[in-house]
Amino acid sequence: MEEKGKLDMFCYQCSQTAGGTGCTVRGVCGKDATVARLQDNLLLATKGMAAYLYHARELGYTDPEIDAFIERAFYATFTNVNFDAEDFVKLAIEAGEMNVRTMKLLKRAHIETYGEPEPTEVQTGTVKGKGIIATGHGLKALEELLKQTEGTGINVYTHSELLPAHGYPGLKKYKHLVGNLGRAWFDQKKLFSMYPVAILGTSNCVLIPKEEYRDRMFTTGPARLPGVTHLPGHDYTPLIEKARALPELDDEPGDAVFTTGFSKSVILSLADKIKELVERGKIRHFFLVGGCDSPLKKASYYREFVQQLPEDTVVLTLACGKFRFNDIDLGDIEGIPRLIDLGQCNDSIVAVEIAEALAALFNVGINELPLTLVLSWMEQKAVAILWSLLALGIKGIYLGPILPAWINDDILKVLTEEYDIKLIGEPEEDIKRMLKG
Repeated sequence: MEEKGKLDMFCYQCSQTAGGTGCTVRGVCGKDATVARLQDNLLLATKGMAAYLYHARELGYTDPEIDAFIERAFYATFTNVNFDAEDFVKLAIEAGEMNVRTMKLLKRAHIETYGEPEPTEVQTGTVKGKGIIATGHGLKALEELLKQTEGTGINVYTHSELLPAHGYPGLKKYKHLVGNLGRAWFDQKKLFSMYPVAILGTSNCVLIPKEEYRDRMFTTGPARLPGVTHLPGHDYTPLIEKARALPELDDEPGDAVFTTGFSKSVILSLADKIKELVERGKIRHFFLVGGCDSPLKKASYYREFVQQLPEDTVVLTLACGKFRFNDIDLGDIEGIPRLIDLGQCNDSIVAVEIAEALAALFNVGINELPLTLVLSWMEQKAVAILWSLLALGIKGIYLGPILPAWINDDILKVLTEEYDIKLIGEPEEDIKRMLKG
C-alpha cells in the first residue's frame, strides 16, 4: 500500500525514483554521493557566510559582490545544474575567499560602530536584582537591549557567543551589562531553567525551549521558536515587562572569571615583546584552539589538550569552542597571557590577521610560523571559516575528534592530500606531533 503523505523525488541523473536502488534521497545516483556531500558542504559554508553578512547588514554594511556569490552558490546547490565534484571543490575555495571578504566587512562594521575590543574581565556569577539573559551573536540586538534597560534597575547578562560583547567600548560602557552566565550554546536548556530571568535569543544557536521557561523567552531578528513570542524590530517592551515581573536574583559570585577582548591592535601592541620571547626560547609555540563546540563527550578532547600543553606555549582561541577551557588559569609568559580570547566565531578574521602580522614580524610565511590550528566541529559558520583558511593557503590544520557529516572517504582524501588536513587522536600524542612538526 502506498504510504500516505509520501512524495516521490525524481533523480535527474539516472531517471529513477530518488531513494530507490542505487540512488540517494538527495536525488543523485549512489555513485555520485560525493557530489551530494560537496553540495551540502557548499550550502553550509554559504549559510555561515550569510549569517555573518546579516549581522553586518544590521549595522548598515553591505557588499554586492558577496550577495552575488551567495546567489550563485545557492543556484549551484538547490537546482540540478551542477554534478561536477571537482567544480564543487573550486566553489568551496571561492566560498572561503568570499567569506574572508565577509568577515572583514563584519569586523569593520563592529569596530566602527562599537570601537575596537580591549581586554576585559567578565564575571560569571549573578548580581542582586532583576535580570535578562541575551544569547546568540547579535551585537546590534544587545546594544538596543542595553539602551532600553538603562536606568530600569534590570541587569543584562550575556550567554555563549555574546561573551565577547564585554570587550567593546561601545557596549561595556553600560554599567548594567554585568556578566556572563553559562558557557557554550548547548547548555541553555539547563541554564535558562536555573535563573528566573527573561531571555532574548538574537540569532542562531537557540534551542527549542523547555516548558518551564518558554513563557519568559523572546526572540528577535532572524531567530524564531515555537510558542515563543517574537519581537520584530527592536522594541523590547514585552521582554522588559516580563523581566520586571520575575523574582530578583541574589548576589552569587561565579566560579570563574573570563577575559575577552584581545583585538588585533592589542596583540600588535605586544609584537616586540612576543618576538623577543620567541627569540629567547621563552615562547616555543602558538596554538589556535577553537571552533564550534558540540555536546558530545568526545569534545572533552579540547580541555584535555589545553591542560596538557607545555608552559612555554600560548593558546589563541575564539568561538564557543573556548568554553571547554577558558576557565583554566594558564598564567602568562613574562606578561604575555597564555590564553588569549579573540572573540566570537564572527571574529575569526582577527586570528588570520594576527597570523599574517606575526609572519611579517618574523619575516616568514604563515605556514613557517610556530603555529598550529586545532579546530572543532565543522558545520555552517565553521565550514565557511575552514574553507577561508584553505583558500588562504594555510596548511597542517588539525580537525576532530568528530568529523563533519559532509565528509566521506573521497572528500577526506582530497582534504588530507591536497590541503594537508590532519585528524586529531589523543591529546598527548597530538601535542608531540604538533611540536615536532
